[in-house]
Amino acid sequence: MNNFKGKTIAVIGSGLIGRSWTMVFISAGYRVEIYDVQTGQATRAIEEISKQLKELQEGGMLRGSLSAQEQMSLISSQEDLKQTLEGAFFVQECVFEDLAAKQDIFHNLESHVGEDVILSSSTSCLLPTEVFLQVTHKKRCIVSHPVNPPYYVKLVELVPHPETDAAVMERTYSLMKEVGQSPVRLRREIDGFALNRIQYAVIAEAWRLVKDGVLSVADVDLVMSEGLGMRYAFIGPMETVHLNAEGLEQYMQRYGEGMKRVLSSFGPVPDFSGEAVKKINQEMCEQIPSDPQHLAARRERRDRFILGLAKLKKDQESK
Repeated sequence: MNNFKGKTIAVIGSGLIGRSWTMVFISAGYRVEIYDVQTGQATRAIEEISKQLKELQEGGMLRGSLSAQEQMSLISSQEDLKQTLEGAFFVQECVFEDLAAKQDIFHNLESHVGEDVILSSSTSCLLPTEVFLQVTHKKRCIVSHPVNPPYYVKLVELVPHPETDAAVMERTYSLMKEVGQSPVRLRREIDGFALNRIQYAVIAEAWRLVKDGVLSVADVDLVMSEGLGMRYAFIGPMETVHLNAEGLEQYMQRYGEGMKRVLSSFGPVPDFSGEAVKKINQEMCEQIPSDPQHLAARRERRDRFILGLAKLKKDQESK
C-alpha cells in the first residue's frame, strides 16, 4: 500500500461534501488545502470543521490518532487556485452537481498540476467520460463518489474513465483504504454507478408496492428498516444469500426459480410523476411533514442513528 502521509491533498469546493472529505483526510494525517470560488467560504468551512471535530472528540467518535487540535493544524485555505494546488498529489473536486461546472473546473485544474497528480471527482451520477471531457490527460482521472455523510458512511465508489491508468485506480484505492474509507472498484463506468443502481431498484419496487395498494408508505419502509436493513447494515445481499442456505449455489437451487417468477411479475419502471406522486407524498407527509423544521429534525435523527450505528460497527470490527 502506498503511504502518502505528510503530503498535501487539495479539496476543491467547501460545501458539505468538501468539508466531509477534508475531515476524512486530516483524520489520517494528511495536509489539506481547501479552495472555494466564493470568497470567504473556505474560511467559514474551516470554522465549521473545527466545531464538528471538537464535538466528535467530546463524544468519543473522532477518527484517527490525532487530537482535534492536531487535525485542525493540517488544514489551510487559499483564495488562489494555483496556490491551493501547489504540492498536492491528489485533488478531490467537490463542487455542486452541474456537468458544465465540473468540466470547467477540471479544465482549469489540469493547467496547474503535473501529469502525475490524480484528479478525482465526487460526482454522484455523472459519467467520467462526461466529467473529464475537457481534460487532455484523462489517464489520471477517476471518480471517487462518497456516500453522505462520508465521515460515518465509509463507502466510496471508484469509477474509472475508459482511459484511466490502472495504477491510478490502485493508488486511489490505497489512499481511500488508508484514510479509513471502504472503497469499491467498478471495472468500468456505468450510469448511476453501483450504489444508485441498487438504491433505485429498491425505490422502484417500493414505489410500485405503494402505488398498487399492496403496502402503505409506513409499512414499505418498515420492510427495509426492520427487515432487510437489519442484515444489510453488516452484510450485503450476496453474503445474505450465501448464509441463508448451505452456500450460494444451494440457495439458487432452492429458490432460483421462485426468484425468476417474482422478478418477472415486476411492473414497468415508474414514471415518478402525476397523481401517484401527490398521493404517495400526502401519505408520507402524514408521518413527516415536509416543512423545513420537521425535515431538519428528522435528518438530525437520521444522522444521530447513523453515528450510533457507525460506533457499533467500529466496536464490532475491533473485537
